[in-house]
Amino acid sequence: MVVTLKDVAKRAGVSRSAVSRTFTEGASVSAKMRSKVEAAAQELGYHPNALASSLTTGRTKLIGLISNNFHNPLFLEVFDQFTRGLQDKGLRPLLVNLTDETDPAASVRMLRQYSVDGVVVASSTLPPAFAFGFRDAGIPVLHAFGRAAFNPQVHVVGVDNQECGRMAASELMARGYRHVGFLGGPKEATSTQDRLLGFRSEIARHPGTRLDISFAEAYSFDAGRKEMLRLLEGTPCEAYFCGDDVLSIGALSALQDRGLSAPQDVGLIGLNDMEMAGWENINLTTIRQPIPEIVAASIDVMMAMLQDPDNAPAARIFECQVIERGTLRPRA
Repeated sequence: MVVTLKDVAKRAGVSRSAVSRTFTEGASVSAKMRSKVEAAAQELGYHPNALASSLTTGRTKLIGLISNNFHNPLFLEVFDQFTRGLQDKGLRPLLVNLTDETDPAASVRMLRQYSVDGVVVASSTLPPAFAFGFRDAGIPVLHAFGRAAFNPQVHVVGVDNQECGRMAASELMARGYRHVGFLGGPKEATSTQDRLLGFRSEIARHPGTRLDISFAEAYSFDAGRKEMLRLLEGTPCEAYFCGDDVLSIGALSALQDRGLSAPQDVGLIGLNDMEMAGWENINLTTIRQPIPEIVAASIDVMMAMLQDPDNAPAARIFECQVIERGTLRPRA
């Protein structure tokens, strides 16, 4: 038999409104009343109904967690940290896959059906228009792994992808590579554009260096493998900066298929430092994006927005670092 709020009120000898206040965060209730109600609830095995509570408070505590990159293993790590972090704060994540979605307005309509209190856009490849759509609908929103900006139009938490590109180029130059390649993700993604811009700007500071540019269809193993196999049909570069780790791992698989290896034949440097990059059979040199810190900061920003939706948008940008492993030759 389901135990109701009325049952608890009867057992405790108090009104139903007193029981409701006891289990409503922030509601005023005396310590004596709280003790009496909680004791009755424990005796009866009563647990508050979150959906019923949302009707009273007007807050569902649902946070839309949306992305479009579910084929990338990195996002299993990202979603694991986001869901646990939100739950630890008493919020409920609602995971939404926008892989085939191109209309921001449709996404807003879908999330509104669930009366979410806020939205985290957890993707570096979804266009900014998605975050702007939620903002314009009056829904608190932040863009995790979004594009760095001095005057952001929505809250952004992530890294400076241009700086990541410069770091990758600097590493290749320091190791004596003079014919280098950029193997990016989708050309239209802002993360790809920014990483290429930073990479090119640093390469331009080293006269005599040859740069080849190519793009994969997606940030995925299969796309990285396919593009590297195509590049190997011609004259490959001495080393490549791949747009992220999963592209790098696909490229590494293509090299192995052709009887080549990194760094003996072709050097590779990735981006993210996903768990798989450190596996012994991969051992990828990469640029670490501080994912735990980005996720934690994103949740803090969301909590602050739920308290004060009028907070002016700001960008929280974290530094990256090179993780030395085994797919680039040693520094000169």
